[in-house]
Amino acid sequence: MKRIYLDYAATTPVDKRVARAMAPYFGCLPAGRQEKFGNTMSLHSFGQDAKIALEQSRAKLAETINAKPNEIIFTSSATESNNLALKGAAFAKKSGHIIISAIEHHCVLESAKWLEKQGWKVTKIPVDKFGNVEPKDIENAILPETILISIIHASNEIGIIQNIREIGRICREKKVCFHTDASQSFGKIPIDVKKDNIDLLTASSHKIYGPKGAGLLYIREGIELVPLLHGGGQENGFRSSTVNVPAIVGFAKAAEIYQKEAKKENQKLIKLRDKTIKELLKMKGAHLNGDPKNRLPNNINVRFDFIEGESLVMQLDMAGIACSTGSACSSSMLEPSHVLLAIGLRPEQAHGSLRISLGRFTTEKDINYLLKILPGIVNKIRKISPYGKK
Repeated sequence: MKRIYLDYAATTPVDKRVARAMAPYFGCLPAGRQEKFGNTMSLHSFGQDAKIALEQSRAKLAETINAKPNEIIFTSSATESNNLALKGAAFAKKSGHIIISAIEHHCVLESAKWLEKQGWKVTKIPVDKFGNVEPKDIENAILPETILISIIHASNEIGIIQNIREIGRICREKKVCFHTDASQSFGKIPIDVKKDNIDLLTASSHKIYGPKGAGLLYIREGIELVPLLHGGGQENGFRSSTVNVPAIVGFAKAAEIYQKEAKKENQKLIKLRDKTIKELLKMKGAHLNGDPKNRLPNNINVRFDFIEGESLVMQLDMAGIACSTGSACSSSMLEPSHVLLAIGLRPEQAHGSLRISLGRFTTEKDINYLLKILPGIVNKIRKISPYGKK
């Protein structure tokens, strides 16, 4: 059976070029090949080889967002980076007010919820029907005690891209620390931490064809964070733990490839994305979630009247097509997506939504197969739909 992967927003396969770059740092190469599996804290040559690779990777990743190498620290994931950004900034001030948007990833929402239970004030900014955060709403929500504003750069569900440069300008003027979760945007669209007035930024390796197990947090010089992990003082004291050198080397290689190829890749993805949206919206009872234009090059989120999304995903999987109903981190939950509810959808509409995310290895043949198979599956499910009459 033909198998097509259209869930690149959940995770991406490791690019073969990335895997080759990582190989020496696992310590499992054939005899005679140079191995560099040492601990970066060791003084001998094995450790120093690993340390050099670590710092070269740090410099490469810093370059992609116009940061200094010493402003990049490595973590195990975007979830850890987001937790460190929010909790670390909150602990540094001991009390205060935090602003987030209604469409943040669960790791930001849950971190903010946990801090609220510990005594911090939290304001959740609403979004419009496309998922846009209005910068003026953020400015109006800032209080004298506001210590942090965290706004996702691009939504993992509906692909909306926020005006982080304007939000960052407001934060800088008000002297409030600004964090953005760039897990979905990093590598795909340009980011300049200086021009965008960003103080803290989260990115993830496995979203850009690097390995799982590596994330980063950009921390602008002068920003104070309290670490969550204490120990040997790795990563400038912000994140104690033996460094995952193979994953970090892979992360840097993936970012390097994206820097060279993103423009051409995005052109291909936008063409496939727009073709898919155009054809899907010809179907009866089909609607686009999110902004028609201001969205990630690879993101498609559509809903179908009288459809249950989980059934749709399973039927597509049986036909060899992998898609999603929303964020992979919450795909096992029965509740409707908080992002789709935030843009004004009713629970039954949110439940009828499908996220299709394209990637480096998506072809036009893949899209044609999806467009051929999907209408029949939708009609089949509608016949037994509990939501209403066709």
